[in-house]
Amino acid sequence: MAHTTLIEQKFRDPFITAKGETRGSVDWRGLKTLWLNTGTLCNIECRNCYIKSSPTNDDLVYLTLGDVVPFLDEIDELAEGAKEIGITGGEPFMCPDILAIMEEVLARGHTLLVLTNAMRPMMRPKIREGLLALNERYGDRITMRVSMDHHSQPLHDAERGTGSFEIAGEGLAWLAENGFSVAIAGRQDLAESEDEARLGYGALIERLGLRIDPADTKALVLFPEMIEGDSPPEITTACWGILDVDPGDMMCASQRMVIRRKGAGRATVTACTLLAYSPEFELGDTLAAATEDPVQLNHPWCATFCVLGGASCSA
Repeated sequence: MAHTTLIEQKFRDPFITAKGETRGSVDWRGLKTLWLNTGTLCNIECRNCYIKSSPTNDDLVYLTLGDVVPFLDEIDELAEGAKEIGITGGEPFMCPDILAIMEEVLARGHTLLVLTNAMRPMMRPKIREGLLALNERYGDRITMRVSMDHHSQPLHDAERGTGSFEIAGEGLAWLAENGFSVAIAGRQDLAESEDEARLGYGALIERLGLRIDPADTKALVLFPEMIEGDSPPEITTACWGILDVDPGDMMCASQRMVIRRKGAGRATVTACTLLAYSPEFELGDTLAAATEDPVQLNHPWCATFCVLGGASCSA
């Protein structure tokens, strides 16, 4: 009973762990990546989607160009030069303003990392035409990162639905044929080693004719599996030394994400890409407000994905 009670008390107090230790936190180190979440609507519903995207989930509504511009203005005011702007969802190519948002980001000189499933929304004629035009003008600053849940069709389709592996492969091949810089975001199956996963993705990359080195950890990103309801260890201030991990390497030290909740009057900023549904990680409606205070690592995914998993969504 005591063990159960301890588990139930984990990740509750923002400053103290269930064992009474001081919770780890992360100070702001300066902007590296600003993420734009274009909304949680998606053309598919993945079994383990961390943000619960689906054809019916509009808890996060589509961002408009008007939502995005004030945050880009704030970056300009920093006078620190070009930043990485990441675009995620949902499926970004369902967002009506996606091409206009991409154009605005690139016209200001930033680099662009677009996360997509490379399926039907991206392959619509209007979107393809717009992407080709953007790639012709700004191709050296655009990376299209395509999510593939596994390098084999059975495991990928089990997560994303029958036929999704083949359709995503068609999208990846189209991107490669048209000269886009392409990366893959995959998950490492729990039954295989990282070397085995990279070997499997390497065979897929070769089959699709992609210019990706499977050993390149930025071009083939393998994310740790996150399971809702999991109970990893809580991160304390002592963990940085014990694990030999620098808090400055955590996403929330240099990244923020812009979202707009359904019914909200304006877009707001969250601490990272993973925690859009946790109100304590919604930090303000400007970048300035969202970077004033340390981020308390009071969520299981802070441990699983970032501190213990060593992962980051940025390039």
